[in-house]
Amino acid sequence: MKNKVILVSSDQLGKGEKELGETVLETFFTLIKQRDDLPKAVFCMNSGVLTLTESSYVSVHLKEIEAKGVDVLACKTCVDYYDLENQLIAGKISGMPHFIELAAEYEVITIS
Repeated sequence: MKNKVILVSSDQLGKGEKELGETVLETFFTLIKQRDDLPKAVFCMNSGVLTLTESSYVSVHLKEIEAKGVDVLACKTCVDYYDLENQLIAGKISGMPHFIELAAEYEVITIS
């Protein structure tokens, strides 16, 4: 995973029942944080930025991943759209140019 960037474009994994998708996404990050080889970065965009707030159980895991040295980033446009700037408990605000740089250098795994 160390040569990968995880792009989180939704606050749930997969389509279907929202509660199930949120649980599956939480499980995904629970397993990621247990790995020895962590990704280079996690970039959250669209409703994926909601995973960086206290209202999402995923935020706990993203905070732990961030504490292990992984860049956890939130799309500024998306944060502004959802008016979340003061609600982020994990990650830092970044922009699409930074994501494009990461995508040019690392393989991107998209979570949607």
